[in-house]
Amino acid sequence: MEASNFTDHISRRFNKDIEDLRNTVLSMGGLVETQLSRAIAAIVSGDSELGLKVANDDYKVNNLEVDIDEECSRILATRAPAAGDLRLIVAIIKTITDLERIGDEAEKIGFLASKLAGMDRPADSYRELKNLGSHVSHMLRDAMNAFARLDVAEALEVVKEDELVDDEYDAITRQCITFMMEDPRSIKRVMNVTWAARSLERIGDHAKNICEYVIYMVEGRDVRHTDISEDLVDE
Repeated sequence: MEASNFTDHISRRFNKDIEDLRNTVLSMGGLVETQLSRAIAAIVSGDSELGLKVANDDYKVNNLEVDIDEECSRILATRAPAAGDLRLIVAIIKTITDLERIGDEAEKIGFLASKLAGMDRPADSYRELKNLGSHVSHMLRDAMNAFARLDVAEALEVVKEDELVDDEYDAITRQCITFMMEDPRSIKRVMNVTWAARSLERIGDHAKNICEYVIYMVEGRDVRHTDISEDLVDE
């Protein structure tokens, strides 16, 4: 085989490795989105069985994280990627960590849904949690879309949305404190609601993190712990 053909062959295999890796990350993201959606549905509908199923299925997310991490290690060891390819691998390793943690939060929400199903339900069927859950679900979906398309503009929009999620979480927390003060008998149920809201808020944080990795992949700059409001204005 001529040297040029050999190089082209290696390059094609490497590109396929990278593309397969990205697709597996997207599959993991899809699984996590499903877990989150089911966890929220379990709370809203009072479905204890569904909540427990979400919790028991968390191992699937964990297994994907291990598989992807091993593949990243193999590529780093055998391909010695540089520049943009190296940034992609680093960003993927960080992204799957956040996806796994989102899966953990969905697991917690599933367990909480199972507990709440056995308690008195409010007339609004946890409307605030449903709204917050919908918000963070859209953030996660948009974060994975930004990852798939390497779309910095969409990533920046998700970063901006995280502030609104924080505001919603703060409002739910204040409301829960009021409920517990007015009716001490509701403390156990309301605490479960508070923990579910906290898990949803953390999921928003993880979606934001994924978008920061997208910016790093595309532009090579680390925007974590920095004020990127100017970027948001420019967009």
